[in-house]
Amino acid sequence: MESSHSSSLPAATTATLNPSLPELRAKVLRILMVSAGNLSVGLAILGVFLPVLPTTPFLLLAAACYLRSSRRLYRWLLNNRVFGRYLRNYREGKGLPLSFKIWTVVVLWLSLGASALWGVPARLWWVRLLLLVTGITVSTHVLRIKTFDSSSKLVHILQKPSPLNKP
Repeated sequence: MESSHSSSLPAATTATLNPSLPELRAKVLRILMVSAGNLSVGLAILGVFLPVLPTTPFLLLAAACYLRSSRRLYRWLLNNRVFGRYLRNYREGKGLPLSFKIWTVVVLWLSLGASALWGVPARLWWVRLLLLVTGITVSTHVLRIKTFDSSSKLVHILQKPSPLNKP
């Protein structure tokens, strides 16, 4: 009796009630990718405040997840006022601004140094060694990223004729 009832429903309704396996798989995958992207954005935000947690890989992972699951979220991330320009420059191979690289390395070593001196007891020397290795590894990674050349804009501004420098 139920089968005669379900056959009286329009085709669109039965398709909604009984999605095919590929459709169900695609929907679950989309939900997982959006969730992974959201988690990655959250970890990237934490990485801004916790130098031991890398921001860039999490932003790139979020972008990859959003690209495969949600055009709206992908556009939001690329146009985000905090991460957008940074992510676009990195994605396009332009690199990171020198000031950002310097700030990142300085904050990294200040926080790792403070943690090693005041947060880790001397008897846990291996944790201090681990912090040192982490600092060297992250510093090396940040410094090896191409430096964004923003000097071309500065050179253009400096070449403008000044009213004070008229011949």
